This record gives sequence, structure tokens and C-alpha cells, in this order.
Amino acid sequence: MDERAGALDSCDPLAPLGTQLSVRGLVVERGANGLHVAVKGDPDACDTIACRPRPEDGGRPWFWTSRGEPIAEADDEHMDDAALYVLVRLAERSGDARAER
Repeated sequence: MDERAGALDSCDPLAPLGTQLSVRGLVVERGANGLHVAVKGDPDACDTIACRPRPEDGGRPWFWTSRGEPIAEADDEHMDDAALYVLVRLAERSGDARAER
């Protein structure tokens, strides 16, 4: 993960998600719109993950894809689920088995 991502506030749920994805081999960068995650060397296997409230879930914070698809609730209990979802989706786009680690 780059230095900007390392400077995230410890209360920001994108920080632990970024760490999980980074240790699994994805390229992770913090941007104005969220976490840009990518399979190294594959420009088609990337996405930007945001954290924002989900009205259908009482306004609790959720992780979202750049296409507006809900991933998982943005809390410790669902962090592994969110990381796995992102890994699988990027692996589907790239066909690169390394992203499934």
C-alpha cells in the first residue's frame, strides 16, 4: 500500500480493508474517491472501493464498488468478507489466479 494509504485515520474502515488487500498482493492506493485496488500488471482488473452509508441497512456504513454494488458492512466482523469479495471480483476480471490468494 502506498504512503497515502498508510496515513489513513485509524477509524476509517478503508484502512484495514486496504491493508488486507495489500498483503494479499493487490496494488492499493488511497484516492479522493476511496481505495483504488488493482492486480499488478493488469489494467482491466481494478476497481475503486468506497465506504458510505447504506440506507436499506439503517444507514450503517458499507463498502461499495465503483459500479454502486454493495460489498459488505464496513465493520470488523465483515472485513474478511469484503476483502474476499474484492479479490474474487478482480480475479474474475483478470483470470489471474494470483489475485485469489
